[in-house]
Amino acid sequence: MSSRKTEEDRRSPRYAQFSELSLTYEGRTEEISSRPPDISPHGMFINTAKRFPEGAIMKLRFRLSRSGIEIHARAEVRYCLPGVGIGVEFVGLSQEYVRAIEEEVAGTPVIG
Repeated sequence: MSSRKTEEDRRSPRYAQFSELSLTYEGRTEEISSRPPDISPHGMFINTAKRFPEGAIMKLRFRLSRSGIEIHARAEVRYCLPGVGIGVEFVGLSQEYVRAIEEEVAGTPVIG
């Protein structure tokens, strides 16, 4: 059984609408350049071959594609698909950033 969530299992649809993703974990900063990960106001899936333990807290920085707003967020790893990526949930994301993400993804096709 796969641990990857299906569209029906998610609280919000996911969209590919950001770039310039950077994450910091245990004092290391990593720029991730790959196909655009997907995002919702609650979290995102990050394509990375690196493994991160479930429950790990990291800092993220990324720029929304259409508005150009740079988001700074803390996130908790909810699941890891080895060699594929990680699903993270935002922790304490400001309402300003939540609204910016909601506006960014409004009207954008849902990722299946």
